[in-house]
Amino acid sequence: MPVVVVESPAKAKTINKYLGPNYTVLASYGHVRDLPAKDGSVDTEHDFDMKWEIGVDSRKHVKAIADALKDDNELILATDPDREGEAISWHLEEALRKRKAIKKDTPVSRVVFNAITKSAVTEAMKNPRQVDAPLVEAYLARRALDYLVGFNLSPVLWRKLPGARSAGRVQSVCLRLIVEREIEIEAFKAREYWTVKAVLATPRGQEYEARLTVLAGDKLDKYSLENATQAELAVQAVSSRDLTVKSVEAKPASRNPSAPFMTSTLQQEASRKFGMGARQCMSTAQRLYEAGHITYMRTDGIDMAPEAVTATREEIATRYGAEFVPSSPRIYKNKAKNAQEAHECIRPTDMSLDATKLKISEPDQRKLYDLIWKRTIACQMEAARMERTTVDVGSADGQVELRATGQVVLFEGFLKVYEEGRDDSVLDDDDKRLPQIAQGEAAEKRGITPDQHFTQPPPRYTEATLVKKMEELGIGRPSTYASVITTIQDREYVRKDKNRLFPEDKGRIVTIFLLNFFKRYVEYDFTADLEEQLDDVSAGDRDYKDVLARFWRDFSVAIAETSELRITEVLDVLDAALAPQLYPPREDGSDPRTCPLCGEGKLHLKTSRTGGFVGCGNYPECRYTRPIGGEGAEGGDRVLGEDAGDEISLRSGRFGPYVQRGEATEENKKPPRASLPKGWAPDSIDLDKALTLLNLPREIGPHPEDGEMVEAGIGRYGPYVKHGRVYANIKDVDDVFTIGMNRAVEELAAKAARGAGRGAAAKPLKELGEHPESGGAVNIMEGRYGPYVKWEKVNATLPKETEPTDVTMDMAVALIAEKAAKKPAKKAAAKKPAAKKPAAKKPAAKKPAAKKAPAKKAAAKPAAAEDS
Repeated sequence: MPVVVVESPAKAKTINKYLGPNYTVLASYGHVRDLPAKDGSVDTEHDFDMKWEIGVDSRKHVKAIADALKDDNELILATDPDREGEAISWHLEEALRKRKAIKKDTPVSRVVFNAITKSAVTEAMKNPRQVDAPLVEAYLARRALDYLVGFNLSPVLWRKLPGARSAGRVQSVCLRLIVEREIEIEAFKAREYWTVKAVLATPRGQEYEARLTVLAGDKLDKYSLENATQAELAVQAVSSRDLTVKSVEAKPASRNPSAPFMTSTLQQEASRKFGMGARQCMSTAQRLYEAGHITYMRTDGIDMAPEAVTATREEIATRYGAEFVPSSPRIYKNKAKNAQEAHECIRPTDMSLDATKLKISEPDQRKLYDLIWKRTIACQMEAARMERTTVDVGSADGQVELRATGQVVLFEGFLKVYEEGRDDSVLDDDDKRLPQIAQGEAAEKRGITPDQHFTQPPPRYTEATLVKKMEELGIGRPSTYASVITTIQDREYVRKDKNRLFPEDKGRIVTIFLLNFFKRYVEYDFTADLEEQLDDVSAGDRDYKDVLARFWRDFSVAIAETSELRITEVLDVLDAALAPQLYPPREDGSDPRTCPLCGEGKLHLKTSRTGGFVGCGNYPECRYTRPIGGEGAEGGDRVLGEDAGDEISLRSGRFGPYVQRGEATEENKKPPRASLPKGWAPDSIDLDKALTLLNLPREIGPHPEDGEMVEAGIGRYGPYVKHGRVYANIKDVDDVFTIGMNRAVEELAAKAARGAGRGAAAKPLKELGEHPESGGAVNIMEGRYGPYVKWEKVNATLPKETEPTDVTMDMAVALIAEKAAKKPAKKAAAKKPAAKKPAAKKPAAKKPAAKKAPAKKAAAKPAAAEDS
């Protein structure tokens, strides 16, 4: 029986059903080997030789495959049909040959399928091939580049910028996009302009809206009416004249459907319509793919298999009628700058099954499948046909003219099923319906209003618009978008708020540092050109070691030069580069670098573990600090008022914003302070809120049983109520200021009851049953940081948007496998020294300490690994 290897246990289970008992299907659980997080894993002195290591958790999976090959002397590598899938197959073959599990007479083949369906899998088995060497070399080049950047650049950041965590080849360029957009927004100066609109009526009494386009015989542009006075004069000019319809022009128009989904467009649309992050979208799509519902979800191809096009057209005719089917199939060509992984688009595997027929229980999967099904159906439907009408209304003397526009949908076409979302909604007059209007008829004025507007800064990126921008610039690949965007948030360089991406001070400092000392490596053109070189490698047109050599020659010089700089030199360069944002002109004309608190010291850029900030040069005599966004920045340090003779101020500290009473003195080195609770925005803090925080803990009253005071406050672990030595957490911060005695006593009693039953095992929120592969109970538990999946010693946190009741066994197994795959690096560092302890105890005690250095450098690895 041939041994077939795929990535995940869920996929293995499905494929086993299709292939039957004549095959042994096993899972590799993702990559089995990686570069160790230590110096020399890529040997730049010896032709970029790469040293690979099998992960601790992967060893048992490799052993299971090796054991199976003892009885079944044939290996079929059936990992995903992309570069990463090819690399996993190559790693497996190499690892098994090293173990001598593959003998000279062992046939080894590679098969790929774009969908996990019986027909796709059985057809793939009829067309085996060998591992694609150029595709593997492209992977090796990417992995080596990401290692060299992450492992060499990250330590420079740690030494020169305290608080910076890592840098990566694609991650840093992605961060630059977000930071530069924020700088654009901060530098933006709003411009005022006005428009005039009139509500007009036909002789039949039907109303329509028109905007002023000509005034005093001149055509108006966007900024012609600059203020309220000019707008009012325009209103009077329209009011004082009779209006008639000068022309009515109707033109036919049509709209074609969007192309079917590829990875980037799926992520964009899931973000627009459902607010799904890129990582959540791809995780959901992965489960749909492994269940056999959709084709492979990491692709930049938009072509459809001929049989899929035929099935889609037949489904359209059955559901909506022959008039919705175009005379010939629609053919889509990929316009992406770097479309190198020529896979099929993302589509359902069975077009006859919509979301209602498929009966998917998990909400995210159901929503995403419905989106994919509708987009696929729509892409092969007839165009929507419309009639666009333009009506010009004016005065007899030609001094004023207004225009009304609108459209009528004559035939819905693909709009009957699906319409693509927009990143930033705009008001479009063309979408309005107009009544019947005839040329030459009078237009009755029923209302004329001037409207004030201000130009708007460019919008902050959402995950959808960021993916779109990266795709336009040719940065990254379909398989990397989600991990790159997740990484910059995990590193706390960027925060996501109401679906918009904001750079943190730490991220801004890192970007300015890289732009000043490693500019070439965060340039958009350089990164895109490097991607094209890697594409040439995958096509077999370029030697990957030549690409590495050219990159390393200049990059190593830049690393060496920057390593010699002192921190003060780095800060001086960054201070100068950020000067326009750090020290904007003041209204009173005073020196923007003069400390506003002491009036004597000069402001300078400083760094801390939490990022950059501006501080007074007279520290510690003057402790003035503020965020790097400027004095007017959101949450900037400011005086809130006075209370009992003390100045109450809002400040930024090492652990975030806080309020303070008075100033530090010789007698009182630590004045009263209170950190802002989670969810309290700095710009929302006023004097009353500050005093409320400073007066915590709040006395609720004497306990009814023993008379001892019950208090409410905010501590290290969040809001609480306290009675004696008993602390009980409460969920909402605002409850600290409103909770009464009855509820406080209930919370305290509940805490005491939990304490009494501490020895009892916690009850699961949901019991899923036995793990399908390895046995052992799989349960959903309630944890301190939210619900999680528990299986043996593995605890996997549920995604934020997922309800415990919606979790299925397949989803739980995927989360367990993902969590297990993340553990090896830490465990290996911790367990290796212990495993080597000799019988003599004294020498053994010293060994772990000596081996800690490589473990510290492991922090460079995540950025490199996730940038691929």
